[in-house]
Amino acid sequence: MKKIIILLAFFISAISFSQIHNPVKWSTSVVAVGEGQFDLVIQTTIEDGWHLYSQSVPDDGPVPTAFTFTKNANFELVGKPTEGTGRTINDPVFNMKIKFFESKAVFKQRIKSLSKKALKVVAEVEFMVCNDANCLPPSYVDLNFQIPENTLVAAIKEEVAVEKEAVLIAAEKNTIDTLEKEEVAIDSTAKAEIKAEKTTLSKNKKETDRSLLAIFIIAFFSGFAALLTPCVFPMIPMTVSFFTKQSKTRAKGIKNAIIYGLSIVIIYVLLGSIVSAVFGADALNALSTNVWFNIIFFVLLVVFAVSFLGAFEIMLPNSWANKVDTKADKGGLIGIFFMALALAIVSFSCTGPIVGTLLVQAAAGGNQVGPIVGMLGFSLALAIPFALFAAFPGWLNSLPKSGGWLNTVKVVLGFLELALAFKFLSNADLVLQLHLLEREVFLAIWIAIFGTLSFYLFGKIQLPHDSPLTHISVGRLSLGLLTLTFTIYMIPGLWGAPLNLISAFPPAQHYSESPYGVGSSQGSGSTAATLEIPEGAHLMAPHNILAFTDYDLGMAYAKKVNKPVMLDFTGYACVNCRKMEQQVWPKEQILSILNNEVVLISLYVDDKRPLPAGEEIESKLRPGKKLKYVGQKWSEFQTIKYKANAQPFYVLTDNEGENLIDPVGYTPDVEEYQNWLKTGVANYNKK
Repeated sequence: MKKIIILLAFFISAISFSQIHNPVKWSTSVVAVGEGQFDLVIQTTIEDGWHLYSQSVPDDGPVPTAFTFTKNANFELVGKPTEGTGRTINDPVFNMKIKFFESKAVFKQRIKSLSKKALKVVAEVEFMVCNDANCLPPSYVDLNFQIPENTLVAAIKEEVAVEKEAVLIAAEKNTIDTLEKEEVAIDSTAKAEIKAEKTTLSKNKKETDRSLLAIFIIAFFSGFAALLTPCVFPMIPMTVSFFTKQSKTRAKGIKNAIIYGLSIVIIYVLLGSIVSAVFGADALNALSTNVWFNIIFFVLLVVFAVSFLGAFEIMLPNSWANKVDTKADKGGLIGIFFMALALAIVSFSCTGPIVGTLLVQAAAGGNQVGPIVGMLGFSLALAIPFALFAAFPGWLNSLPKSGGWLNTVKVVLGFLELALAFKFLSNADLVLQLHLLEREVFLAIWIAIFGTLSFYLFGKIQLPHDSPLTHISVGRLSLGLLTLTFTIYMIPGLWGAPLNLISAFPPAQHYSESPYGVGSSQGSGSTAATLEIPEGAHLMAPHNILAFTDYDLGMAYAKKVNKPVMLDFTGYACVNCRKMEQQVWPKEQILSILNNEVVLISLYVDDKRPLPAGEEIESKLRPGKKLKYVGQKWSEFQTIKYKANAQPFYVLTDNEGENLIDPVGYTPDVEEYQNWLKTGVANYNKK
């Protein structure tokens, strides 16, 4: 009876998973907004239980929604596609904040018509959807927009007859009317959805506030660090001396000091505002996911670090400082402001790299206000001491004297910037899946950087601008011990330790050369741990499973060792695939079968590596379209051969490709998954 129930369960599972899912329906419309401009409205209807990911997804996360518009001389794009609020959660699998849409989503792309003729706009959307059990591979849908000639003429006449503001209001009303006709009247369910949306907005606001607070705190302490550099610290007594001479009364001295401090804040906040205005919100969102941005930031931070280490100084033109000094000599409010500007220019060789790093970090968060908040925190830390010492010059006696310790602060900042630079290089490596900067390599670099910093702080290494070191201060010794402790803490990470204190910086544990760390013998009970790795295979993190990522090479190896094959249709961005690998595969009874009784072939349907030259093939599912990526090849293979397009999707076959048992999808029940594996292997052994 039990066997019958199990077979019935497999049959139901096969019906459930062996099907082509198409949970997202796309529709298009066009709305005139005046001045020859139109909104291309892209609406989606999403089946219950499924969700569509946002256009902005952090590195190493799910595949974001992306629109590509075919260029046409008759129109130009205005800005980038916008999207609705959606829902943002802290995803426990990817360990990051991810935004997605449920039920429906609306995207808009504004264009400007450059012709009075009828206009056709062609676009393509790449997207990924998931539910609680499946993730579908990246899909591509063609979008078409038609703007008739009479629509363009009518729009022009309307612009002449009606003021721009009225046209915009009318267009907005048309958009609302169009959307309302396509939606069901608001009922109690819809009201509940609105309430849930308001709750989500409230949560998102709180998360944003916390993020901005973190940026402010980091920037404030960075400003304090900049204050202790040799370019800034010696300017404190010089500035105080100036205000002492200029201010005839104590009250006027305090007033001038406050104006001076506010001027410093205004200058740096203005810089943050310029960065936000130039890039805009869309570009700032792209910073964290774009490969070239991450590579540019890596190079930029390395240059900053090398500058701090003493190789050269980053200087602004001397003519700038001379002109500003001339303005400062005039006195009054304008003179005080230009004195603050002179401080920013003269100290740029020390503050520039710190400011640049802060702007990069704040902008990479995707929040348009981030650079402004960052510069506010930095400038406050810089301005407060100058203002206080200018107001109360007697406090100067309590300041430590300038000396070699200032250069030490600068060098320590250089090491920190060098370590941070590799985080951006790691982001680019993860996106491209090059596996050049895997977890062990990243940790080895950080261990080398912080280990060298420890030797420097203990006086074993000297750099070009260091003063002769006759003894080590208590503060320097304490910092050296702290750095050495951190270095030793990271070393076990090479052997698979999770390193929770820095989990946000190195690549995830599965993105590594060896599943359990360098030289580990963990999992030695598996054949994968003792076998010489064949061509096209690798040890799959974190369980030491011998896995192939090429179908033909995997099948050839299965014939050689006379074992059945488990095809694992998966994806780098597949949430439930990671759940299976983290929660089901590590169980001893499952791991034993995967290691010893089957040949695992993992086919990643979202692999963005281009197909090799000469191997490009035309899609059988989308006639006229060519497959561009390796992942598209495996996705189409799964869809055509197994009539299914969801992941995870597991198929047990013999080494000729014939099924041994009906395929299954997401199976979190360990016993059920084990029974499926055992039944398939037993069927192979009967042949």
